[in-house]
Amino acid sequence: MTELHQAAAAGDFDQVEEILRQNKCDPNQRDIDWSHKTPLHWAAAKGHTETVRILIEHGARPCLRTEHGWTPAHLAAESGRLAVLRLLHSLHAPMDKEDCCGDKPVRIAEIYGHHDCVRFLKKAEAECQAYRKMAAQKGISMDDTDEEWEEQGKENEENRISKCNIQM
Repeated sequence: MTELHQAAAAGDFDQVEEILRQNKCDPNQRDIDWSHKTPLHWAAAKGHTETVRILIEHGARPCLRTEHGWTPAHLAAESGRLAVLRLLHSLHAPMDKEDCCGDKPVRIAEIYGHHDCVRFLKKAEAECQAYRKMAAQKGISMDDTDEEWEEQGKENEENRISKCNIQM
């Protein structure tokens, strides 16, 4: 866990700002000991809205996923962090990505009984999909895909298929 991960998890805005200002840590570095969470995942889970904002302003990608496919929106939904979900949505973060079990943030909020988050996420999902469609039509670039996670998913699927073929 980097110094930036620790400061983001603790909600130490001043420390996060200083680390980012000095370019001491990559805001998108994944912590392999903690399910590949980035500092943004930690800040979102803990409800540190202003830390989420400054991380994104300094290049943190809200589309990056943990090893189980969770985006920062999944983590905010799990802990009922409505303000963080609103902020992520306002910054066009993906609010509708499925994790490795097929669950979107709205389902995670349902599981944990965060009804205000569920109501918001149902609306945000539709708006997110409409914005993605409009962006594609207008040629607006969107950062809503975690290439590393997608590639790992392909490798896992290929390994599963080859194992099935060997067993046959």
